[in-house]
Amino acid sequence: MTMYTRNEALMCKVFPSSLSPVAMRWFDGLRERSIDSYEELTRAFGARFVTCSRVLRTLDSLLALLMREGETLKTYSDRYWELYNKLDGNFEDVVVRTFKSGLPTESDLWESLTMKPARNMRQLMDRIDEHKRVEDDQAQIKGKVKGFHDRKDNRFNKTGGN
Repeated sequence: MTMYTRNEALMCKVFPSSLSPVAMRWFDGLRERSIDSYEELTRAFGARFVTCSRVLRTLDSLLALLMREGETLKTYSDRYWELYNKLDGNFEDVVVRTFKSGLPTESDLWESLTMKPARNMRQLMDRIDEHKRVEDDQAQIKGKVKGFHDRKDNRFNKTGGN
């Protein structure tokens, strides 16, 4: 006879309440006494239902990432951090030293990081945020100027002449 700990017994009772109908059919179909612990239950469940395991990336995939032509700094940094979070390992020191390698050399941020390199992840992220704000401000100004030039000057288009 298998003896469950108090927590395992509770978990085995609560576990079915979180299942979808398909998973519940699987659970109900388990042979009696085929599972000896909650750990074994979670392993069996994972083997049956967990198909999307996180694919870990290597550092070289991050180092090969480049900012695309016409891409905003915000989009590039979002892609960069998303990929960074998929890396297997802690590479903060490498990221701090290499983030700029994916930036175009004519980028203001590239120049800033070349003149005064970030010493840690916080400094790097602060510098990126600062340049993203400038980029956003420039885009807003450009949009306002474009909107201003696109409007017709109606002062001289009144009926009956100038």
